[in-house]
Amino acid sequence: MRVLFNSRAKHDYLSDALTLLTGWTREGEQIRRTLVIDDTQHAALTERVKVVADALHLRPEISRRSDSTQIRVGHGNDEPLTEGEVLLAARIEDAYRAVTES
Repeated sequence: MRVLFNSRAKHDYLSDALTLLTGWTREGEQIRRTLVIDDTQHAALTERVKVVADALHLRPEISRRSDSTQIRVGHGNDEPLTEGEVLLAARIEDAYRAVTES
């Protein structure tokens, strides 16, 4: 059964969920995360994120900058964050932990 939220309750629910995602920052209707990982870990993370993002029909922006990987989730064109985008961020955290554990 799916729970229906009115727009205010939905916003509060997503805000609460975002507080549990350590390291993510909200910029308008997008959330961002910078991860300090090497090239091999970046490749592994990107593959894992692609699988989850495809299942959720989402397209996060992932870019490599010298020694870090930057991830952005959300549309950025004044469309509010969705439950799926917050879920994707949580799954990215799971993937990050998996590729950095030795």
